[in-house]
Amino acid sequence: MKPVIVVGFVGVTLGLIAEFQPDDSLIYVEEPDVVRKRHVREQIEGVGFARGLIEWEYLTPGKADEFFHTHRDLDPAAIIPAIEYATPFAARLAERYGLPGATLGAAQIMRDKALLRQVTASAGIRNPASVRVTSPADVLAFMQDRPIVLKPSNRQASVGTQVIRYPDDIEQAWAHCTAQDEGIFVPDRPMELSMLAEEFVEGEEFSVETLVQNGKPLWANVTGKQLVPGPRPVELAHVVPADIPPELDDLLKQDTALVIDATGFRDGIVHCEWIVAGGVPHLVECAGRLAGDGILDVVQLAYPVELLRCYYAVLKGEDPPSDLPARAKSGAAVRFLTIEPGVVESVEGVDEARRLDGVHLLQVTVAPGERFDGLRSSWDRAGIVMATGDTSAEALRRAENAANTVHIEVR
Repeated sequence: MKPVIVVGFVGVTLGLIAEFQPDDSLIYVEEPDVVRKRHVREQIEGVGFARGLIEWEYLTPGKADEFFHTHRDLDPAAIIPAIEYATPFAARLAERYGLPGATLGAAQIMRDKALLRQVTASAGIRNPASVRVTSPADVLAFMQDRPIVLKPSNRQASVGTQVIRYPDDIEQAWAHCTAQDEGIFVPDRPMELSMLAEEFVEGEEFSVETLVQNGKPLWANVTGKQLVPGPRPVELAHVVPADIPPELDDLLKQDTALVIDATGFRDGIVHCEWIVAGGVPHLVECAGRLAGDGILDVVQLAYPVELLRCYYAVLKGEDPPSDLPARAKSGAAVRFLTIEPGVVESVEGVDEARRLDGVHLLQVTVAPGERFDGLRSSWDRAGIVMATGDTSAEALRRAENAANTVHIEVR
């Protein structure tokens, strides 16, 4: 049996993959430092579909070609990028093995937000004004008495991203945004610092998840988003499907198709984020991989659709093995738990919240005695709730009700 190679380990998808991948059929590729820090070998031990784990520094240029020459005999069925940082390596590896994939060119454009703006703007897609910056002085020169966003061009999970409204805040924001520690999720060696200053666009936020084959959208969903109030634009909730007029739903899907065409993306899934201001979608960023933050789970619940299985099929060069319904049959939502900085003293109400109507999942990721230094990125949230309902609005209400039932005391 030809193995599927998955680049980047995502533990929460183990159960979903087990539903369709046969035993001894999948090989993980992960950075050695991440394998050690996240205990990846221990997590896949006893997992039926896992054939093995190859430790490889895939964030380093040239490593996909080196992997191909070292492991030509693997003859894989598919190359799956599971996380943001794995997308260029996976795209190049797919090219070398002659398999479907994003293409290296598209993956590199999507991994660099400045390049993505350059390419998509030339194709007529609305982008916020943006410039590369290397110092607080560059940020000040761009600001011109207007609110802006300072963020990395090459990071994930809102790491190092902040809204700046006043010139006096630039120095401190620069210090905070350039301290980009993702802990156990990245290798110990440093990553290149690449920063952008961008026009702040105020409006409703959405993401579009699109399954793509041979450069053409097969299926798409629009997710509504809520952000935590304040200067750090960390996502607080996701709602599937977005509760918006059909005209806006269609427009967001059409504009995402334009991004796919502009970048030359061929096969896989794109997760494209938008801000709608004055009825016009403005591109925030676009990733050539599955959405994180529980969006995959709630998409599969709301439609329902076996999206992960279809994603694997497309990257194997096969037709999707199940129906791809155009409209969701119900609603589903993710709501994150957030807390104030301090030391966690107690966590109560978890069991009660899990018994509430529509609650599909509830996890708290902090424990008494832990110190919390503040919400800086998506990695800093205190837990997650997933809920379902007959409509998107009902699902969100149920998720919020469960989140409010959990009481985390912080000193």
